[in-house]
Amino acid sequence: MTLLINLAGLLLMAGIIWWFWLSKSSAQGQEVSDQGTTIVVADGVYSPATLHANAGETLTLHFDRRDPSPCAEQVVFHGLDVSEFLETGTITTVTLNNPPAGEYRFTCQMQMYQGRLIVT
Repeated sequence: MTLLINLAGLLLMAGIIWWFWLSKSSAQGQEVSDQGTTIVVADGVYSPATLHANAGETLTLHFDRRDPSPCAEQVVFHGLDVSEFLETGTITTVTLNNPPAGEYRFTCQMQMYQGRLIVT
């Protein structure tokens, strides 16, 4: 019986890891346009989760928070010292002024939602 409970616990942990970090990943990503790009925050993920942009340009990102989870209430851009609170059911605009070339993670405050901004 103990073996069955331990096995169920391991399967549950594997499912959580897959849901938050491995599922719905987009290797190609989306190019950030001059008019801005909308990122939907729902079901534990950012969509699109990978963004591509050119160095030296101001980037406008529109976060559409559809997830009422407390984890989704903030987006943090690591390495750029930018963070914004996201209101449920509204679109929050985040402006990144001329980020240098590099790869930057963006996450929720608990780092469960994961995204990448690739600036070339």
